[in-house]
Amino acid sequence: MTLDAVGLEVMGHAFASVAEEMGLVLVHSALSPNIRERRDASAALFDADGEMIAQAAHIPVHLGALADAVAAVRKEDPRPGDLFLLNDPYAGGSHLPDLTLIGAIDIDGAVGGYSVVRAHHSDVGGMTPGSMPAGARELYAEGIVIPPVRWTPEVERVLLANVRTPAMRRGDLAAQRAAALRGAEGVRALANRHGWPALREAARDLLDYAERRTRAVLSRLSTGTPLAAMDYLEGDGVSDSDLGIKVRITIADGTFHADFTGTSEAARGNVNCPLAVTRSAVLFVVRTLLPDDVPTNGGVQRALRITAPAGCLVNAARPSAVAAGNVETSQRIADTVFRALADGGLAVPAQGQGTMNNVTFGGPGWTYYETIGGGQGASRGAAGPSAVHVGMSNTRNTPIEVLELEHPLRVRTYALRRGSGGVGEWAGGDGVVREFEALAPMEATLLTERRRHGPEGAGGGSAGAPGANLVNGAALGAKVTLPLAVGDVVRIETPGGGGWGKGQPREAR
Repeated sequence: MTLDAVGLEVMGHAFASVAEEMGLVLVHSALSPNIRERRDASAALFDADGEMIAQAAHIPVHLGALADAVAAVRKEDPRPGDLFLLNDPYAGGSHLPDLTLIGAIDIDGAVGGYSVVRAHHSDVGGMTPGSMPAGARELYAEGIVIPPVRWTPEVERVLLANVRTPAMRRGDLAAQRAAALRGAEGVRALANRHGWPALREAARDLLDYAERRTRAVLSRLSTGTPLAAMDYLEGDGVSDSDLGIKVRITIADGTFHADFTGTSEAARGNVNCPLAVTRSAVLFVVRTLLPDDVPTNGGVQRALRITAPAGCLVNAARPSAVAAGNVETSQRIADTVFRALADGGLAVPAQGQGTMNNVTFGGPGWTYYETIGGGQGASRGAAGPSAVHVGMSNTRNTPIEVLELEHPLRVRTYALRRGSGGVGEWAGGDGVVREFEALAPMEATLLTERRRHGPEGAGGGSAGAPGANLVNGAALGAKVTLPLAVGDVVRIETPGGGGWGKGQPREAR
């Protein structure tokens, strides 16, 4: 029986509550600040066919790519109760630090679905502490590569023998395991309450409902002609030359088609991304076009079509390096799609900071990783918020007290970068300034964007200010790995968001 409106709402919240509980178990159990404090992790439930039923409100770049990870595990013929680990970007992963645990949920002796937890680990080996090297030219330099494998004590020993912080990795993986098991328990509890046939049918109804709602919105947005845009990445860590991302959007017959023909070939550095990450970015944009009451599940993805030349920057092939592709190229893909929609007259926000401002520090026995917020783009009717994580990121900041307590770092400055937002009828949000002082010799890596090209405004608004990276006052490139001596200060100035509208600023009225 198809659920009515009330039934859809009740069951949608029931599945989502299980995913949210998985996320809470993870962040309350994890050891590393990146997961415990910043919540750089995501959780979701999938049905037995590999479609997402529900997700927690976590990281867009994680969540949109999880379907590929589940598909890769399903090819391994999972048994009820099995737990799989993977991070291979070319087998369902995103980039190597994102370790994904996938549990095959046992319902009456059969696989009834999958509980999935993805978390960013602050080190998985590779050529630099933190496993986000700016100069990597192939995947194998970025860390240990794990195809979909059953999670066993033997696999854990192999993984821990290849990382710089094995005790912390062991604790974070235990937290992920607990979260995946909690998801399975939650689904079984729902099955006991409603009956498994009814629960399975409810999941199908929710998927079909999300698809219907998505296609209805897209049908109203049909433009009749394709919308195109071009944007650029500021180098790949090997060269500073711009790399173009070109998209052509066609919205017709309830389908959103993003074609990336004309995008640059795969880069020598690590800004490449697999198609799963590209799909995540497009899905994020489409989700912002939908009303809030449309369930966020696999039904939305049914209305998407993504094409890109094989081996290009946004559809990379092994052994292209991808560490920055997941965090930076995903942001630029979203920016480019938004720009195409804005140029086509759709009411979308101006570009936000367009970078995650990745900062990694490490020395003997420790690693630290975080991303830093900036300005969000303004929209028609609202100024952009300041000092927030934008686009494909949805994390928190690391509290200064935690950072300084657990690592040989001192935060010298943490403040708004006033005036960095773009001017317009509605102003773009301001970026932030964050300064780190090294209290011990260490290595640092910065993977950033929007240091030359500021985020574009929309509707006639001006661009936000580009960001800047400095060490001891001297300018650094957008992507760099460098040694730090005691007393060295790294300063990160993050971009502001673009302004919206060319009328008199609202604050002046």
